[in-house]
Amino acid sequence: MSHGPSSSAASSAQGAEARPRRLVIGLTGGIGSGKSTVADLFAARGAAVVDTDAIAHELTGPNGAAIAAIRAEFGDAVIGADGALDRDAMRERAFEDPAARRLLEAILHPMIRAESRRRLETAEGPYALLVVPLLVESGDRAGGVDRILVVDCPVEVQVARVMRRSGLTRDRVATILAAQASRAQRLAAADDVIDNGGSPDALDAQVEALHRRYVRID
Repeated sequence: MSHGPSSSAASSAQGAEARPRRLVIGLTGGIGSGKSTVADLFAARGAAVVDTDAIAHELTGPNGAAIAAIRAEFGDAVIGADGALDRDAMRERAFEDPAARRLLEAILHPMIRAESRRRLETAEGPYALLVVPLLVESGDRAGGVDRILVVDCPVEVQVARVMRRSGLTRDRVATILAAQASRAQRLAAADDVIDNGGSPDALDAQVEALHRRYVRID
């Protein structure tokens, strides 16, 4: 697989040869699948990691870049005393009102995409991982990833992990899972799959094998 220079690099090169765009892997998986653990293992091997969830938290943190627009649309009820998005209040509203969820996405998604592109353009490393929880649901390969890597595990493992870490009820976790792509849909969209239903050693071995493959793709 070959990659041409990015348009932004070409425009700034002023006739000089631009650096070829690095391989971008879209890392995704359902809630509780272990995306962050997998991303950390790739990062330890030198991959550049751009996490859209982390960007969203920055945008909606105290006086984040998205707060003014969110306050204008939803009011102070979803803004905490510290000036950050009250995620629990916003989550409840979004679950009860799909239109509110779409409005929030309309505010956040363009900002997340722009910041993701900026970080990918400046990232160092032999290849980049773009962590997008709803990559399959978006239906557009997140605006230009080269391969989709799905972190997979049995649904019951997902449920148990989310309940353990968040304290949510089984019914609430099931509601979250129902709003995401199914396991079968994610696997059908995958170029590569990591099975995270087993031991840490087995997980590390899979990451190592894919890392070695990715550094050979040019």
